[in-house]
Amino acid sequence: MGAIPVLLSYIIDWGWLRIGPPYIYINIDPVLLHLGPFKLSWYGLMYAVAIIMGLQIVRGYATRKGITQEIVYRVVWWCILAGLLGGRLYFVIQQPDLVSHYLAQPQHILATWEGGMAFFGAVFLVIPTLFWRARREHINPLVLIDAGVLFASAGQIFGRIGNLINGDIIGYPSTLPWSTVYQHPASWACLNPATCNVPVQPAAGYELLTNLVLLGIMFYLARRVTRPGVLMLVYLFGYAITQFLLFFTRANLIVSFLGLDWGLKQAQWTSLVLLVILLPVTYLVLRYSKPVPAGEVAATY
Repeated sequence: MGAIPVLLSYIIDWGWLRIGPPYIYINIDPVLLHLGPFKLSWYGLMYAVAIIMGLQIVRGYATRKGITQEIVYRVVWWCILAGLLGGRLYFVIQQPDLVSHYLAQPQHILATWEGGMAFFGAVFLVIPTLFWRARREHINPLVLIDAGVLFASAGQIFGRIGNLINGDIIGYPSTLPWSTVYQHPASWACLNPATCNVPVQPAAGYELLTNLVLLGIMFYLARRVTRPGVLMLVYLFGYAITQFLLFFTRANLIVSFLGLDWGLKQAQWTSLVLLVILLPVTYLVLRYSKPVPAGEVAATY
């Protein structure tokens, strides 16, 4: 009988990915292809896939809400630029231990293809961008922002796969049977000897699972909710709450905020601030954004 668990533990053993015993071992080079001086990373590939899949999903939603395909394509490139810029800058800011590295090599600050993005930064820059573009296109800003968060919730899935391959979201050391061990010397985890070839909480896996759940909720609501702004609220509340909880498993630096030292990371403080901001925003949406009657065009209602 003792041989059965051992046999099952080797069901997956592909060299680059091995499950057990006793942990999940990831041995993947973050760089997929070397093309002369250029590199194609898994992370960059996943971001391209995220944009394509997010765009395919949001096109149908936008059409139902009266947003033309031309507007979708005009808006999406502004959002991609804002998302990459905001996400990368916030990633750099929330890594105090790496700030000196980026200051010494500032050309790497915007090198998103190297891996390392913080989605809160993307949110904080993309939502104002969507509001601005909605005004320029003469459509309801909340309808466009709802489409934007649906795009984000779909695209995030592939971004998390890139994180999982890259090893740039590291949890605390762990002995749980689903702990991950990064073995490739080029992995982000192996930039720090304390997390290379060491079992850690699969924080990127947790992020991926919660993003899948949130995406399922968003899909369910997208066809049922008629009040503009509700998808935005659900997504932002869901993301802030899950980030606050998941960062208890992530080995980021603990920081204080406004003199408060509660043992929290920067993303957790950001989550709390966002949750506080969302309270009056929720009131305003529920008070002033009316459900769109059947037969009316949501984008211009």
